[in-house]
Amino acid sequence: MDDSTMKLGLLLESAQAHQTLADSVLERLKAHVSELEGIARDEIRHTLLDELHALGDDARHAGETLRALRHAADVRVTLWTLGMAALSCTVPMAVARWLLPSRGEVAELSARRDELTANVARLTREGGQIELRHCGGNQRLCVRVDRKAPVYGEAGDFLVVKGY
Repeated sequence: MDDSTMKLGLLLESAQAHQTLADSVLERLKAHVSELEGIARDEIRHTLLDELHALGDDARHAGETLRALRHAADVRVTLWTLGMAALSCTVPMAVARWLLPSRGEVAELSARRDELTANVARLTREGGQIELRHCGGNQRLCVRVDRKAPVYGEAGDFLVVKGY
């Protein structure tokens, strides 16, 4: 064998060794890639689960906060409603107390009414049915008299009022 054939054989042998080495490196690389894919999947899964747990915790916390806000709003609405109802009752009662007479005033007015009623009854008996008018151009005060009744007084200047 000559030198060039030997070199070529060595070169081929070296190429085949390199090819085998490259194949084994490729196989190991494929195995590593496979392992990396598994590791990446596990890391992604763990990260996703951690984030989902954190999201669940945040959602629970947001729900609790919303319930607390609803409770506070319910309390505030209840207090406003009670306040408005109390004000709605207090204002008319205060106005009524201010405008309407007290018990003492009612009793006083009742006594005054009884007194006036008695006075009207006395006046009716004693001449309260007299018919008075203003007569003539000077609007003088006149009274209707009973012309069939007798006249009285020394000069006959007293006449009986009609109805008595």
